[in-house]
Amino acid sequence: MRIYRLIPILALLLIASVKVDAQCKAFAKKVCLPELGSYTHDGNYHAAVLVEGEEAELYKTFYSDMDYRVAICGEDKLPNIEFRIMDSNKNVLYSNKDNNYSRTWDFKLQSSQQLKLVVKVTSFNQAGDTPASGCVSIMFGFKIKK
Repeated sequence: MRIYRLIPILALLLIASVKVDAQCKAFAKKVCLPELGSYTHDGNYHAAVLVEGEEAELYKTFYSDMDYRVAICGEDKLPNIEFRIMDSNKNVLYSNKDNNYSRTWDFKLQSSQQLKLVVKVTSFNQAGDTPASGCVSIMFGFKIKK
């Protein structure tokens, strides 16, 4: 009998999470996609709701002889979004923290490799304050070298 009471709650949670994902995807298309500029979008929308202090990781394969742009966007209510890109040996290839929290990074690789992208929402609230949360999007663009 208790399982029948849980079904509406589970359905409501599923619907709410789908709505949040749809809102994040819309945010990615509207705000972050233009950050790619003249780069061709790879067709994937990586977006999630993150809370300040929270971190997310993404692995992506990049190929040689191509120019790439990574664009990171967060909702205005969030503090700075930090991102680092690392190779398989955990060497940091780029950190936007060293570049005034830049939203984009353009790069080219000498050889194809899988890189790890770590995104972190920094903190600006004091202990005890309710942490801010909002959509964070990661977009990838490329140009084929001619």
